[in-house]
Amino acid sequence: MRKIILFALLITACISCTAQSKKSVSILGDSYSTFQGYLQPSTNYVWYNAGKHDNTDVTKVQQTWWHQLISIKGLRLCVNNSFSGATICNTGYNKEDYSDRSFCTRLWNLGCPDIIFIFGGTNDGWANSPVGELMFSDWKKDDLFSVLPAVCCLLHELKAAAPKAEIVVLINTEMKDEITDGLAAACEHEHVRA
Repeated sequence: MRKIILFALLITACISCTAQSKKSVSILGDSYSTFQGYLQPSTNYVWYNAGKHDNTDVTKVQQTWWHQLISIKGLRLCVNNSFSGATICNTGYNKEDYSDRSFCTRLWNLGCPDIIFIFGGTNDGWANSPVGELMFSDWKKDDLFSVLPAVCCLLHELKAAAPKAEIVVLINTEMKDEITDGLAAACEHEHVRA
């Protein structure tokens, strides 16, 4: 009997080690990365959910880009801190203050993943947030209300907050050229994959 219990404990430990040996992924995103029931915190606004949705055909978590990626690559989800409608900078739609949901604010709540995917910038363009200029240090609060200084600050602070994580920025198509080019330039400066 003791051999059976010892064997069961050994198998459980091996399964646990295998599950934990998978690389973990955290996501800092906007609506494209949301799915109801998969967000931390759960109070973040959701775009995709399991119910009928007039504006999208994504109704299963398995249809999201990130779920497909982690399934194919054998990764595990650590934290999905995505927020529908969120901007990278603190200026949102109708020039409202989005400091409560901006990427710069949420970067501190990603857990301790091996890989961090950042997928944003689309709402900054759609909201006509001020673009600003690339700025690689000495950010003041007001600087973060423009996209490019906010991107630079975001990458710099994220590297400091998660020094061992691989950071990958996903750049959406059909964004404003100045945002696309600025994201790429900021990534190059911070040695982050884009």
